[in-house]
Amino acid sequence: MDRSAPAVVCVPARDEVRRLPRLIRSLAVQDGFSAAAPLRLVIVANNCDDGTADAVRAMAAAGEAGPVAIRLVEARLAPGEAHVGTARRMALDAGAAWLEADGCPDGLLLTTDADARVPRSWVAANLRALEAAEIVGGRLAIDPETAPAPALADLHARIERYWAAVRAIEDAFDPQAHDPAPRHGDHTGASLALRAALYRRVGGLPPLPRGEDNALVARVREAGGRLRHCPDVSVLVSDRAAGRADGGMATEMVRRAAAARAALPYRLPAPSYWAAVIARRAALRRAWTGPDRRAALAALGLTESDLAAIDPDACPNAIAFVERAAPRCEAADGPAPDMDLDAALAAFAAILKPGAAA
Repeated sequence: MDRSAPAVVCVPARDEVRRLPRLIRSLAVQDGFSAAAPLRLVIVANNCDDGTADAVRAMAAAGEAGPVAIRLVEARLAPGEAHVGTARRMALDAGAAWLEADGCPDGLLLTTDADARVPRSWVAANLRALEAAEIVGGRLAIDPETAPAPALADLHARIERYWAAVRAIEDAFDPQAHDPAPRHGDHTGASLALRAALYRRVGGLPPLPRGEDNALVARVREAGGRLRHCPDVSVLVSDRAAGRADGGMATEMVRRAAAARAALPYRLPAPSYWAAVIARRAALRRAWTGPDRRAALAALGLTESDLAAIDPDACPNAIAFVERAAPRCEAADGPAPDMDLDAALAAFAAILKPGAAA
């Protein structure tokens, strides 16, 4: 992809008068943009009652946005639609339309959150990563309002070790050439990038009240798109306890703070669950290219009805097939068993020791 191609950052914002200006300032200093070749920014200020839109207009008028061309959309969404999925969909749709109107349908669409901040290399790093992928997720780094208590900082570190161990199992038993180590595991609305033409082709972002970001990633992968967790792409995310999305980052921060403060167990899915899921995805990948596909898939629990819905022959590659097939296999598993975090870390060590099998 041409690194000089235009890019649009698409941001949903609801009552973000305090934090959104930080994001805009971080976008104003992105590498590779100028007044002659500005970075585009779409902000959907939805159901705001705190002056968010006025603050954006004031920044633009004062020149604080630098070489960023801003399109501000103010919306008052009905109660059933007043959530992050609708607002992010509106922002991405407006960004794609902007690129298309300018004759750049294959320009870059990025999305992040109004309370995030991005390093000055963020857009450029996404462009580089898209040279070998169809969609790129950025690593989430916690941006604390105040220095966390030692117990909370330690919990953050142990949780990072947990998810690093999940990725290590993937790398050991189901490696993906397009997403090699070192990599992170994040692909959320705080940092996603893809081409506008692909965004349109997969039907856009599903306007779900939660999980809209993962649903977009799934659509891209179901179409055969490569997802890259590039270590050069990162974003700073707020650790605030009062968020805008149910079940979002703020909910997780509250959970962690409560566990650390009271020395309560923090539980996550057992490593054996991840080992089984990853081994099955590897088996699905092998079955798709194997000589007796139907027999192999039947052995993995997929019925003729499943295969008709998945339509393996229509899948452009193994990525698409696994993304379509794995959820049907996993639906029969039931809830993932959970485990105390420290016990899980010890169990990961056993799985990952030399000679262990998934």
